[in-house]
Amino acid sequence: MKSIALYTLTVLIWGSTWLAIEFQLGDIAVEVSLFYRFSLAAILMWIWVTVKKLPMQYSRRDHGFFVLLALCNFGLNYLVLYWAQNYLTSAMASIAFSMLLLMNIVNTRLFFAKPIAKRIYSGALIGVVGIVSLFWPQLQQFDLSNGALVGLLLALVGTFVASLGNMVSVRNSQQQIGVMQGNAWGMLYSAVGLLFYVLITDASLSLSAPASYWYSLVYLSVFGTVIAFACYFALLKNIGPERASYVIVLFPLVAVTLSTLFEGFSWQANTFIGFSLVLLGNAIVLTPTKRIKAFIESHKASLASKRSIPS
Repeated sequence: MKSIALYTLTVLIWGSTWLAIEFQLGDIAVEVSLFYRFSLAAILMWIWVTVKKLPMQYSRRDHGFFVLLALCNFGLNYLVLYWAQNYLTSAMASIAFSMLLLMNIVNTRLFFAKPIAKRIYSGALIGVVGIVSLFWPQLQQFDLSNGALVGLLLALVGTFVASLGNMVSVRNSQQQIGVMQGNAWGMLYSAVGLLFYVLITDASLSLSAPASYWYSLVYLSVFGTVIAFACYFALLKNIGPERASYVIVLFPLVAVTLSTLFEGFSWQANTFIGFSLVLLGNAIVLTPTKRIKAFIESHKASLASKRSIPS
């Protein structure tokens, strides 16, 4: 039940951040917004670990992995994905980022030599096909110009960087480093790194923005960063990256639902097909093979008993 709650919370929060990010664009440079976001998140994380009196002393090697976590999950991946959206629609960026599921499957096998159940590959592919179906109208209008190709490559690079960050989180968990402690150090290093990047790029640390910007910033920092990353990294530890990362494929479902409620998004046949495929893939990924076989055998037995009853 705990994993189900973590899974649901992660999907709902990260799915809603797509809408919140819309309020972050335009007034303040992306790198500055990210600096504000992770600085606030780091402050909140350190207040938490201090109040809880959690152990925060780690080896230099561990701190090296905290820096990698900051780079891959709390910094560079965001910058590259934001750069990609200068060339791509949000739909194309979402599809590219859904490749994180497949990348995590491959990287889990490479870095941890963990065998992956065949159903995971099948469910992942069905989920990705569902995402493509969901955004099929936008894909039909996609022009593979030089700019779009650059954007697609950037999105895939950003997604791969995020996958490496997921592997770092799994490594930290295997070293008995608590999720909250690892995130506290990672977000602190991220805030420092982003500040350094802001200074060398000479971006303005402006505070002039509408109230909607600051409301969305608080939401992204508290829910989209502190809470969601804690839930997601706990899932990586509890059920493994190959299954936990399916939440990435479910994000667009939440985003489309919110767009329907707040932006007048109109559902088409491809929307229903995409939703159905993503949910089917999710069921396959999360359901152990034994349960699937038991369900099939039970269904066959039920049909056989009905046929054997004389009319």
